[in-house]
Formats: sequence, structure tokens, C-alpha cells
Amino acid sequence: MSVLGFQDPVADAIGLLRPRTVVGPSLRAVGEWALRFDPFPHVRIGGLVRGTCWLILDGHEPVLLQEGDTFLLGNPPPYVLAGTLDASPRPAEAVLARAEDGFVRIGPESEDDLYLCVGHIAFDDRNAALLTDLLPPLVIVRVTDPHGRRLAQLIDLLATEVGVAAAGGPLVQNHLAQILLVHMLRAHAAQTDRPTGWLGALNEDGIGAALRALHADVAHSWNLKELAEISHMSRSAFAQAFKTHVGVPPLEYLIQWRMSLARDALARDMLSISELARATGYLSESAFSTAFRRVVGSSPAQFRNQVRQPPRSAANERPLFTEAG
Repeated sequence: MSVLGFQDPVADAIGLLRPRTVVGPSLRAVGEWALRFDPFPHVRIGGLVRGTCWLILDGHEPVLLQEGDTFLLGNPPPYVLAGTLDASPRPAEAVLARAEDGFVRIGPESEDDLYLCVGHIAFDDRNAALLTDLLPPLVIVRVTDPHGRRLAQLIDLLATEVGVAAAGGPLVQNHLAQILLVHMLRAHAAQTDRPTGWLGALNEDGIGAALRALHADVAHSWNLKELAEISHMSRSAFAQAFKTHVGVPPLEYLIQWRMSLARDALARDMLSISELARATGYLSESAFSTAFRRVVGSSPAQFRNQVRQPPRSAANERPLFTEAG
């Protein structure tokens, strides 16, 4: 097994993204209200613990969210959360900055008020496209969806943690938000039949087995015959099914994944270039460098030198929320 080998495509990809969870104060509101949110890479995720509200995403029809519904926004443009469609939006940043004890209230306290929890997850820009390129701008999971009840419970737990100043709170918030993200990805994969990268294989046993094998040993000299046998399919059937569900041919996917691992290892200075070549399945440093340049556009040495300065993150640039993790 390679020193860069793992077991699960979803866990591997999310781990490689170095997620930084930014948990906002919960919102409790009643009456006519509307908040406008600025763009925020890379993912916003949230749901309704209680009540209803409108989600108005630029370029999309307004969506009425019900109690227990959850949503995910991929690299969202500006959007509005509102109690009514007639309300004039106010900038969310100024309103949420007034939060106390983990929540902000709009209007008088009421048993009928809305209770909304929203988190934001920012990724390492070098590999963020591994996930953000696969996501539509808006994913809604209704509480009536097969995944909906579990997601509603996670949102309820996350909202509770935000409102309680308990030991280990930021750690719990971080893990809950990432669990919520994984379940949203599962729900999204189940909702659509279009190619969605590694998401497209989540519900496919044969293709999923091949993906897990690739991820577990990226240094192995994989060929189409071996992967087809793991999937219990003929080579032609496997190649077609893999491309349909994942979006690229199997061996091209392997190259892309190897280079994603290589970018991360180079950025963190984990291995020498010769060690990294062996860890990603190349017989020589020159063969690895040629593949790296083809995919990334620069040599491994050039890339490592370019990334020695840490990238600015959206989470660090927006101190409005509390970073958990």
C-alpha cells in the first residue's frame, strides 16, 4: 500500500480539501425580515430547526424551506434568506455581527419564530475543485427525503452546540458540520443520475469497489483488466460504466487523483520529489514530473516553490463567524 493510500473516495477527498468549518450564529426571526448574503467560497450548508423561510438564490426561483429541510450551496452567488418575499433585504453581515450567546434575533421573541442554523465550509484552494466542480449552486434535501430526517437531526445538534458555551464546542461543531456535509453529498448523489465525479459512484457497488481499490493503493500499476475484475464486469462494460458515473475514464481518474495527492504533499513538504514519484506509482522522477506538468501546468519543483507562501482563505478574510477547527 502506498504511503498516500486511503480507503474511501469521499473521506479521502474531503480530507485532502483541508476543510475549515465556519459556524455562524443561529438566526431566530419573526415577522417581515430578509437578509442578503455575499458570495462565500466554497460551500454553505444549513437548515431549519423550526419554522419556514424563503431561500432566494440569484438566477434561481425562490424556494420555500420548511421545518427540517436542509440546503447546500456550492460556490454560491449572492443569496437572500427571508421571512416573506416582499421584505427588503438587509446586509446579513451587519445583522449577524450583533449576535449574543450564539444567536441573533430579529423581531420579538415568539414561539412561532424561525430557527435557522447555517455553517460555511472553506477548503484549500489548491484542491477545492475536487468537490466544488461537482456541486450545483443549490441542493435542497426535504425532511421527507430518505436522507432528510437524519440531516434534520444533525442540524438540530449543530444549532444546539452553537448556542451552548460548553467545553470542546468548536471541535464538536467542526465534526458535526463535516458529517452534515457528507450526508448532504450522499443525498445529492441519490437525487441525480448525471455524472458527478466520484460522487457518481457512491451508490454503485461495482464502480465503488474499483474506486476504493484505487484510493487504497495509488502506487499500484493499475490496468483496466484488474479494475474490471474488482468490479465483476467486463473491461468494456466497466470502462463505460465508470465514465458514465464518474465522468472520466478510469485511468485518467487515477492520474488526476495522484496529482491531487501530489499537490497536497508538495504544498506541505511531506516527501522529496523522488519519494513522491514512487508513492504515486511512477518508476522514475522524470516520469512523475512529466505527468505532473501535464496535469498541473508546472514542474513539481516549481509548484512547491510557488506554494511555500500559504494561500489566503475565505474563512480568514471574513471574521464574521467563529471558525471551528
